[in-house]
Amino acid sequence: MHNQSFDLSLKEISKIEGTAGIDVKVTDGKVEDVKLKLTDYRRFYTNAVRGKPVNAVPQLVARICGTCSNAHLLASLKAIELGLNITPSPQTQLMRRLLTNGLMIRDHGLHLYVFALPDVLGKDSILDFDEANPHEHQLLHDTFTVKQAGNQLSVAFGGRSVHAPYPTIGGFTHFPSNQDIKISIKQLEEARPAALFLIKVFTNCSFNQEDKTLYVSLTHDHYDFLDGLVTTSTSLKISPSEARPHLNRIDIPYSQGASYTWDNQAFMVGALSRINLAKTKLHPSTQRDAASALNFFPSTNIFHNNLAQAIEILHCLDDSLDILRSQTFSPEPLAQSSQAEGQGTGIIEAPRGLLYHAYDIKDRLVTKAEIIVPTGQNQLSMEKNARQVVEKNLDQEKEIIALELEKCIRAYDPCISCATHFLKIRWL
Repeated sequence: MHNQSFDLSLKEISKIEGTAGIDVKVTDGKVEDVKLKLTDYRRFYTNAVRGKPVNAVPQLVARICGTCSNAHLLASLKAIELGLNITPSPQTQLMRRLLTNGLMIRDHGLHLYVFALPDVLGKDSILDFDEANPHEHQLLHDTFTVKQAGNQLSVAFGGRSVHAPYPTIGGFTHFPSNQDIKISIKQLEEARPAALFLIKVFTNCSFNQEDKTLYVSLTHDHYDFLDGLVTTSTSLKISPSEARPHLNRIDIPYSQGASYTWDNQAFMVGALSRINLAKTKLHPSTQRDAASALNFFPSTNIFHNNLAQAIEILHCLDDSLDILRSQTFSPEPLAQSSQAEGQGTGIIEAPRGLLYHAYDIKDRLVTKAEIIVPTGQNQLSMEKNARQVVEKNLDQEKEIIALELEKCIRAYDPCISCATHFLKIRWL
């Protein structure tokens, strides 16, 4: 097929969160065009929250997404608290950390076991795993063990695994019981061997797509998803409030999602960026037991994003167990402020990377909002690597090219909306 001309259209990429497609045009053996289309992205939440009381906004924007709703909730709370000069208590910060750990365990678990593992094992779906095969049977069992541990942690500290009702401006409205803590510890301990096995599986995965791109994430004095400096692989370190000028919005006419560059270049956010920039900050037990896997980092192989996610599951288990075994949680009043106006920027690490919420507040009403999600930041990187995948597979049949394209996009774990779809291919 080296010198052939053909079009390829993936209308719905399978095993991702939401709906996206790719159109490819090859003329005389040359890749003329590759378009990654995010087709259900426009949600208009930044307009919907204008004029809304600040107390209502975090739960409203949490509805942007089902799977990572708690990330939007926490980013929104952070932006509002910074804007109104509200300082959460140390206990609140710990509880939010545990809530985020639960999100990471559950969300990474969903992607790795249900979406990515079928590619690794040469299966079409997790439903095709052979329960008579000890290896595949163990992975099926581990799927539920890991997701249950993440769900339980989120329920204990958030009230639900998604759209958590307990976190609010200045703190929490409900606090975990001793029984909640006991159950959480038990399930986190049970999930740890599964996380180690998952790391081994993705360590042995041979998939490779090299991209010496720019990596961006938060870094702190410990491995932190909620606080720190925005850091790049070129050694730039800035406060979250200084990040916006570096993010350049690009509207793509064939995609419903705005894309972004960092200082006018494509870049990558997510687990690979976080591990690349902060692997020495991981929990000591994680560094010890995942040492062989960590030797791959820093990495320029985008498929190592999945290995990085598996390592993060282990880190979140270890971090959570340490906190739960050493801390008690007691009811406390919400942190308050008499300030009624201000500007706040909340940047946290969602499962898929940097999540940006910024609000202007007047009379405790949001007058302006901006939200920048990880998939928008990764969009140009995904499209660039999709083109490279096509270029290096021109001698393959179109079915193989289509599969390789899907695997490449799935490596980023994109979240286009809260729904998943099955693959439909229309050959032109």
